[in-house]
Amino acid sequence: MTNENENPRDEAVEKELAGVPDELLDKGKDGAEEGQAGHSLENALASLRGDLEQAQQDMLYARAEVQNVRRRMEKDVQDARAYAATGFARDILSVADNLSRAIDHFPAELREDEKLKNFFAGIEATQRELDKVFGVHGITRIAAKGLPLDPNQHQAMLEIPTNDAEPGTVVQEMQAGYMIKDRLLRPAMVGVAKKPD
Repeated sequence: MTNENENPRDEAVEKELAGVPDELLDKGKDGAEEGQAGHSLENALASLRGDLEQAQQDMLYARAEVQNVRRRMEKDVQDARAYAATGFARDILSVADNLSRAIDHFPAELREDEKLKNFFAGIEATQRELDKVFGVHGITRIAAKGLPLDPNQHQAMLEIPTNDAEPGTVVQEMQAGYMIKDRLLRPAMVGVAKKPD
């Protein structure tokens, strides 16, 4: 039972301490001791509340960190899947280059020769198949000739004096460049127009 003389603050403290054993409360018979015990209990409660708030804050930070780690791992897994073939693709580009050179340097008169016609058709079919496989894996050829030099995709190997194109325009492609999805696999090696001296 509560006294009419007790204030509401004391009642709130008493309610919070209802489950605490008497030995821990150290209730004395003297009013001064009760006041000191009440004061130290209020301090202890305030300290515990502060600790609880800090623990809740730490838990929220830990939860956010776990979520960030999970997101980074998911991105790493996606990148690993998307770009797993990068090393192999870079190596196989020399095969694509050689096929292109073979087709480009095959004399036109031999393309109609009955004995070599099927051989040439086989080389072209191989190149088409390779291009198809590149497409499946997100490997695309970089457009170069006739476009302005893009240092993110083109590597200027030489400057060619000409009046036929604006300075800074790619006028010759020495080696094709390729992208794998949104990443550069190999820059296109190009010749760039410049004003004649």
